[in-house]
Amino acid sequence: MKPRDLAVYLFLALAWGLSFLVVVKVVAAFGFVAAVSIRAFVASGTLFLIARISGRKLDFSAGWWPFFVVGASTVAGQLLGLSYATPLIGTAMAAILVASIPLFSMVISQIWGLERMKVSGVMGLVLGTAGIVLLVGFPAVPVTPTFVFGCAATLGACFAAAFGSNYASHRLKHVGSFEVTIGSFLFGGLIAAPFMVMVPVPGAVGAIDILYLLIAGCVMSAATYALYFRLVGSIGATKAVSVEFVVTIVAVIVGAIVLKEPLTGVQVLGAGVIILGCMLVLGLFPWQRSKVAAVPLPHQDGVP
Repeated sequence: MKPRDLAVYLFLALAWGLSFLVVVKVVAAFGFVAAVSIRAFVASGTLFLIARISGRKLDFSAGWWPFFVVGASTVAGQLLGLSYATPLIGTAMAAILVASIPLFSMVISQIWGLERMKVSGVMGLVLGTAGIVLLVGFPAVPVTPTFVFGCAATLGACFAAAFGSNYASHRLKHVGSFEVTIGSFLFGGLIAAPFMVMVPVPGAVGAIDILYLLIAGCVMSAATYALYFRLVGSIGATKAVSVEFVVTIVAVIVGAIVLKEPLTGVQVLGAGVIILGCMLVLGLFPWQRSKVAAVPLPHQDGVP
């Protein structure tokens, strides 16, 4: 990995790992619906302005429907679920469950015929499922209906993210990453916005709350998406998606040190099992690399 690629990789790990902490603060100030809707508009608008200022030509000739589907799943579905659940189950727990996205992605791609599942992939799915059971079934906090519903919402968000990613790789593979990100975040924000009637902003927000929201939208959404897809073009999809494991580690450390969130030994074991399962699914072990093809992702300049 080139030094520039390594720098991007580490930036993504830190930005997305810290995003769980930022999400908790933004949700507390704006409510989980407004936090997602406004964040999505900020992300979409930021990339649109960058494209206009840099003279980048945008092509949305693919039509509005594919962007709507990706926005509904990857943005609205994923971010609403995570923003709702993270304050309920904690940043560490949410981050570990998010590491299961590749498991859902493999199942969906197999059903849609986008990939062939290897024996190691099946083993990874079994291990990942077992890890989720260990993680959710033996928590360090009382198993209340709120905790269970929070875990279910997180897993639903993970499924939505996996669905949207596979749909985008199939329907928008020849569309640039700027267009995919701008379109999906725009529709995601529009889909989430009406729900603010049921979950309004809880009260007056301060300057620091607005700053956190801008960080979430500009840095942890717009900038990271653009950098991620460039990283995919440089080192390949399989290596790039492995950043999710480092994200989990960062988020768990932040949750434990900053927020004093507890984890049981069984949960730590479950997290390790999930990561091992995902590594098998993604083919990250040396003995798998010659047999595993990179997962297709939305096309951008220089990205196959």
